[in-house]
Amino acid sequence: MEYRKMGNTFPPVTANLLIINGLLWLATIVFTRIGLIDLEQYLGLHFWRGDGFNAAQMITYMFMHDQSGFTHLFFNMFSLFMFGRLLEQVLGGKKFLFYYLTCGLGAALVQQLAWELTWQNEFVTSMANANHVSFDVIRNALASGELNEFVNEFCSSFVTVGASGAVFGILLAFGMLFPNLEMYIIPIPFPLKAKWVVIGYGALELFFGVAGLMSGVAHFAHLGGMLFGFMILMYLRYAGRRNGNGNVG
Repeated sequence: MEYRKMGNTFPPVTANLLIINGLLWLATIVFTRIGLIDLEQYLGLHFWRGDGFNAAQMITYMFMHDQSGFTHLFFNMFSLFMFGRLLEQVLGGKKFLFYYLTCGLGAALVQQLAWELTWQNEFVTSMANANHVSFDVIRNALASGELNEFVNEFCSSFVTVGASGAVFGILLAFGMLFPNLEMYIIPIPFPLKAKWVVIGYGALELFFGVAGLMSGVAHFAHLGGMLFGFMILMYLRYAGRRNGNGNVG
């Protein structure tokens, strides 16, 4: 592992990411309240089958956060502050930014896949319950194209925002680069090694996603960030071995 010292300065990429996320969160609140523009509708990640989707959202969504409260932004930015600055020192600014954005992009791709695999069942269930008819009736109407207008409206309601996918990629990298570093996780009263924390988070996200628990959270996006982070780190490790130095950075 190669460690790049940056003196007493705060790593610039991490600092700028914190500032951009904070400013966009404030702008979203202000613009919405004065009725100027709903940034979440333009920059949040929409399901590709809905009217609101555009490709740029695969990047912009990770700089947006829930405007209804401070918790979503705080926990993501706190994690970025705690782990991102160290990872930036290890990888260097350019590689860290590439890693961060790629994890966020990977999270968006996995989220789109999750939506694609589940939207039909959710749509059929919703329409059947609302109209008090059987699932088969809705499935037949869906197959015939009779419900296309309702499908578009339904798919347009799928939106996600947040840096969580990229942050989970950072957490994965921290666990892989510093596996035996001990961490305290509230409310657990004793320290855990970083590798077990990462494995635990990954297992919980997978369980919650498959079980459909905490449905307002993009669990598969979190897993996507970790998956893409793992692939990047494996490639960097392989490239370092080929170069004969064994360094990640």
